[in-house]
Amino acid sequence: MAVNNIIILGIESSCDDTSAAILMGTKILSNFTATQLIHEKYGGVVPELASRAHQENILPVVERAIEEAGITLKDIEAVAFTEGPGLLGSLVVGVSFAKSFALARNIPLLAVHHMKAHILAHFIDDEEKEKPTFPFLCLTVSGGHTQIVLVESHLKMKVLGKTIDDAAGEAFDKAAKMLGFAYPGGPLIDKFAENGNPDKFSFSKPRIQGLDFSFSGLKTSILYSILNAKKENPNFIEENRNDLCASIQKSIVTILIQKIEMAVQQTGIYQVALAGGVSANSELRKVLNAKKMNNWKVFIPKIEYCADNAAMIAITGKYLYDAGNFSNQEVCAKARMPW
Repeated sequence: MAVNNIIILGIESSCDDTSAAILMGTKILSNFTATQLIHEKYGGVVPELASRAHQENILPVVERAIEEAGITLKDIEAVAFTEGPGLLGSLVVGVSFAKSFALARNIPLLAVHHMKAHILAHFIDDEEKEKPTFPFLCLTVSGGHTQIVLVESHLKMKVLGKTIDDAAGEAFDKAAKMLGFAYPGGPLIDKFAENGNPDKFSFSKPRIQGLDFSFSGLKTSILYSILNAKKENPNFIEENRNDLCASIQKSIVTILIQKIEMAVQQTGIYQVALAGGVSANSELRKVLNAKKMNNWKVFIPKIEYCADNAAMIAITGKYLYDAGNFSNQEVCAKARMPW
């Protein structure tokens, strides 16, 4: 049975962000995230370092979220947490904290699928944004996942297409590394692309049948294009940075848009949502929004709900609670999780 104003603590620790949120009903009272900067000098997330940082951050982050929400520990009626998928060491910290908190307070545990939570962030109460109705398609794009999902209800979803190798977010970050950008480099490509010519350079596109994605070949094409050009001109990257960024970004976004167009044609569903960390990319948001001219209804998440965050975990917990899908103290972190 649905409880309209239940207060849920959300915990997210699947990668390198430690996040906690407080939800009342479907309204977010607080959503605080501690980002780990230590990974910048390594050019990517180091799992062991991420796990240690989560251990240091989890308690102060939760305390901050409770304080900002203006509630007390006794007001919290359930705990939602990321069960997976993600980095196992990082997940263990969040799962262990959630289990301990629930046991101490004698309140329910709600185990959340990380990628489903990205999608359900669209149902957080926001007077400025319209919510999608069922069924709808969701393009979920992050550093570890790229998927097209058929969303039939809050808890019933089906993956129609997924990456067979690398994810779009990884392609952005690896391309950024080739250009000499610090990690995470995806946002920097977006920034420099604003002043670049997206048609200046072209790269080979994957030829994958159906709704699945592939980005490994594109990454290889970008790499060899840069290496060959640098043989002729050692200053190639510096002299063409903006155009390279714009061209790389266009290539990735084009692949994503072509597949979601195919999904719309196959399903006849013209409601399309975007989710995941890469949904913050300005070009992807722009191109998808332009589809409204083709009678699409497009739903773009707020920037604060694109990257990993506990608000999306809490709202997913709300729907699990309403359905009576509770977990027990035997629940454990899972690096991989089926849909």
